Amino acid sequence: MSEATIDPAMFRQVLGAYPTGVVVITALDEEDAPAGMVVGTFTSVSLDPPLVGFLPDKSSTSWPRIEKAGRFCVNVLGSDQQQLCRQLAGKGDKFAGVDLTVSDHGLPVLADAIATIECTIHSVTEAGDHWFVLGQVLRMETPREGDPMLFHRGRYGGFAELG
Repeated sequence: MSEATIDPAMFRQVLGAYPTGVVVITALDEEDAPAGMVVGTFTSVSLDPPLVGFLPDKSSTSWPRIEKAGRFCVNVLGSDQQQLCRQLAGKGDKFAGVDLTVSDHGLPVLADAIATIECTIHSVTEAGDHWFVLGQVLRMETPREGDPMLFHRGRYGGFAELG
C-alpha cells in the first residue's frame, strides 16, 4: 500500500480544528541573553520519569540557541497575554521590556505566566520538518490562576466553560 499524498493546506485546515495551548519556551544563550520561541505543540509525556515535550520547526532560529543551553523553561501563557505572545513570536529583540526573572536553574521565567516548567533536554529526535524535544522536569509551579491562551483556526483566544 502506498502512502497517501496529503495537501499541506488541507493538513493545516483539518489540524487547525484542534485547539492547542500556547507556551513560550525560554533559555539563556551563550551570552546569557534570553532566547525564546512561541509554540503550540507542548504536551505532557510521562509521569515516571517526569517528561514533557514540544516540537520546534527545523527552520527556527531560536531553537539552536535553546538547544545549546541544554535546558529550557516552558512558560504557559494566560489568555490576557496576547500582546506578549505576539512580541515574543516576532523577530529582533523579542525580550525588550519583557518582565522576567532568572531561576535558580539559570532559566528565564516570564512574569505572570500561569504555569512554569523548568527542564533539562532529555532527547531531541527528528520528526519530519520539526524536532521532537523531550525535557526532564526539574521544577514546576503555577504562580497565578488564569485562563490559558489557546490557538484555534489561526486565532488566539481563551477557554469558555459550558453551562
